[in-house]
Amino acid sequence: MQTKSTHSLEGKSLSCIRDDRVLFEKLAFELVSGQILLLEGKNGSGKTSLLRILCGFREPDAGDILWCGDAVKDSQFYAQMAYVGHLDGIKKELTVLENLKMSLALSSPGQYSIHEALAKVHLAGYDDVLVQALSAGQKRRLSLARLLITENVLWVLDEPFTSLDKQGIALIETLMTEHCANGGMIVLTSHHDIALHDVDVQRINLS
Repeated sequence: MQTKSTHSLEGKSLSCIRDDRVLFEKLAFELVSGQILLLEGKNGSGKTSLLRILCGFREPDAGDILWCGDAVKDSQFYAQMAYVGHLDGIKKELTVLENLKMSLALSSPGQYSIHEALAKVHLAGYDDVLVQALSAGQKRRLSLARLLITENVLWVLDEPFTSLDKQGIALIETLMTEHCANGGMIVLTSHHDIALHDVDVQRINLS
């Protein structure tokens, strides 16, 4: 269960260059517990590149990222964040239950049990179903169920609403609201305009 202690994520003068093209430079933001940072912009503007920098998949070309006032490499940042990318990141040859058990084995237990998480994402009863038999929307909801069973303050989400219908979108928005109410924070990219009540949403347009 997350505590409601305050955490902070700060980007200072961040720059990213790809193929000799400046995607963004001198980018700054600060996020604290209970807030969401929505990254907007056209394709190729650097949204996913910024997420990759936050997750440590690549270094910024300039600038620093701080977690609770410390450089991320000197903090507990990577143990307290979870990333769901544009791809679902689940094993299609395993069952729904096996995928979640594997995720849980690599992290600390979160707020919900596996069966509670499956019920939350409307996959109750799918425990023994092979992932390859799921629809695209069901696979997306399964990938997001991993966030519920592990303890992570920061969710980093790249297009989390991909393949979801209106009901699925509303479901994920509810889960995001609950996460922030419990002291979590979220950084995400989305072409879908999120509709969250009682959540402080900051926006950065990289176009």
